[in-house]
Amino acid sequence: MASALTSARNPLLVSIVALAVVFGLLPPFVSTYEMSLANEVLIFALLAMSIDVLAGYAGRVSLGHGAIFGISTYVVIYWTSIMGGSAWVGCLLGIAAATLAAGVFALLAARVSGVYFLLLTLALGMIVWGVCLRWTSVTGGENGIRGSGRPDIIADPTVFYYVTLATVLALTVIIWRFVHSPFGLTLRGIRDSESRMRSLGYGAATHIFLAFTITGFFAGVAGALYALFNDFVSPSTVQLAQSVEGLLMAIIGGNCTLFGSFFGAASLILLG
Repeated sequence: MASALTSARNPLLVSIVALAVVFGLLPPFVSTYEMSLANEVLIFALLAMSIDVLAGYAGRVSLGHGAIFGISTYVVIYWTSIMGGSAWVGCLLGIAAATLAAGVFALLAARVSGVYFLLLTLALGMIVWGVCLRWTSVTGGENGIRGSGRPDIIADPTVFYYVTLATVLALTVIIWRFVHSPFGLTLRGIRDSESRMRSLGYGAATHIFLAFTITGFFAGVAGALYALFNDFVSPSTVQLAQSVEGLLMAIIGGNCTLFGSFFGAASLILLG
């Protein structure tokens, strides 16, 4: 286990430094619009990584992470705009709500695999979308909810961009360490041969439940950042397309690469 972590350390350092340099040097040389696109790439790269952990490392393709992402966005916007609360508290509440929703999804889906896992997470995501569309007194229905703006300290687009960059890079390191930990290696074992891992005494359902919930946390952070970035939320934020696009970003970037999610996100956002 220690050798796996040691061998992963150098590529991690090189990749993080490369991302920090590429994204960190952008603001002085691009327009505000182009910087906003880069900001969006960072946010959706984090969503794609959360999906890649499940799909690539655990062999479970989720079509529910877009809904989890959107739940966080809804909570942040509702808290700041309707309740008049602090954006920082709203972000914490949004991430907590997303993690809780991921736990519920995981509780229902952890014991199935393959197409059944795919369809179940799809159904759960569609339920969230339906609630957001019909519960107009809370969600605003098709009209959505307009936010109240970012806190003054991060109101400047460049400042917010660097906050997003620092957050995403920090979580990228955490995700990398997570998938290269003994727990992450167990997930890969479950992906390759679930029956063999069960015979060795590993609880596959427990590991999938924890992996789903943890990746839901990362999707929740992405959703909270998106709330601060976009300052608007509607049912389209939780729709199936959000999950599909996140999955496509992970696929384009390469299975089990994590850092490829940045390339995948850039490909879809800049060329879409």
